[in-house]
Amino acid sequence: MSGFILDRRLEAETILAVSLPLCDVLLRDDARTLWVIAVPRRAGLEEVHDLGAEDQAQLMIEIARISKAVAQIAQPTKVNTGMLGNIVRQLHVHVVARTEGDFAWPGPVWGVGERVVMEADARANMLTQVQAALSEAG
Repeated sequence: MSGFILDRRLEAETILAVSLPLCDVLLRDDARTLWVIAVPRRAGLEEVHDLGAEDQAQLMIEIARISKAVAQIAQPTKVNTGMLGNIVRQLHVHVVARTEGDFAWPGPVWGVGERVVMEADARANMLTQVQAALSEAG
């Protein structure tokens, strides 16, 4: 865990929801859809294969837990999970609630339109929901 620093681009668009055993779970501040990002608290990671075997297994457990929470909250058509890293190289996993007819449906969400910052009350409410759902999904 020593030396871990969250990428400034992730920090600029997210709010820490909760820390799981491996990952910080971040709520992306985007009113268009429920979008959560898991970031393993390990320095210098870019790829899943940079993690040891135990951390790889823990990452999958945490992704499943986050996906379940997102599905519970948003009740989407589909929960998308993705790791690109083309712009933000730090290893991070997107978990995005997708609903038929949403702003990017059926294509990927990356690079589509501009992020819409949530109103303060909506952001606080969503943060509370994510925290509660992740607590229940544990």
